[in-house]
Amino acid sequence: MPVAFAVALLGMGIGSRVFPYSGSDTRLHYAPNRNFDRDGGFLPGRIGFNVADVSSVRQLNSLPLGDKGLVWVGQCGGVTALFVHTVQPYAGNPNLLGFYLMDNPDPRSRLIAARYSPPCTAEHLRAESDWIHAHAPGAKVFIILMNLSSSRTPSFDRAYTPSELHVDLFGLDPYPCRSELGGCNYDMIDRYVAAAEASGIPRSQMVPVYQAFGGGTWTDDGGGKYVLPTVEQERLILARWSGLVARPFFDYAYSWGSQQGDHSLESASDLRAVFAAHNGAGKPTWMIRSR
Repeated sequence: MPVAFAVALLGMGIGSRVFPYSGSDTRLHYAPNRNFDRDGGFLPGRIGFNVADVSSVRQLNSLPLGDKGLVWVGQCGGVTALFVHTVQPYAGNPNLLGFYLMDNPDPRSRLIAARYSPPCTAEHLRAESDWIHAHAPGAKVFIILMNLSSSRTPSFDRAYTPSELHVDLFGLDPYPCRSELGGCNYDMIDRYVAAAEASGIPRSQMVPVYQAFGGGTWTDDGGGKYVLPTVEQERLILARWSGLVARPFFDYAYSWGSQQGDHSLESASDLRAVFAAHNGAGKPTWMIRSR
């Protein structure tokens, strides 16, 4: 291999650290957004995803035997009447895996909180977690952590730890494939895991979030666009995560459905085949229709 080419690969995170990969070592797999067709069928289930993104008790009850639901909450105002109204109907449902409490909650004060995320105090999130654990025993509480710095030097607030929030599971979402890189920087995944661990999140409570989207109106922190991984790039993402977080409680592919005009798994048959193998469902032979 020419030296210049090898250096370029190292700069992209390719070849700097290689992990063997032979498939998933967790049995629970989640890919949110647009999970149900018009007839209520659970679309990601066709390629082995078995944790559904649900927003109603009806959807939760409709899941195939053995599949579970993760209920989106998206509130961080504490145990308000709205919070109880949102969460209580799911308590005790045998199909319930848990609650997706918040996505990228911001621990900073309202004066400096990020533009696109509401400020969320640790006290409010802890109160919500405690209410769920008291009223829906066995249900998991999940959030995705907000990176308060950059993808080069990620940082997570120590106010958001298991001991402070009483949250069970913490998602990490480095998306390493970007237009300004001309490929993927897989070392970004290592940096996120190390930063979360340094902030007090044990690897046993981390949930890997795999990049399975690209394009659309999303912009990254480097001034570029997220790029849909190729088949080989997706396999390398899965392998890198597998070497860092062994046997997570569940794993998370973002995303099944498009949210901002991006390409995602529902429109990427080649990546669906990768995840079918990852999820233990073999190679899919069907073609999904967009709604």
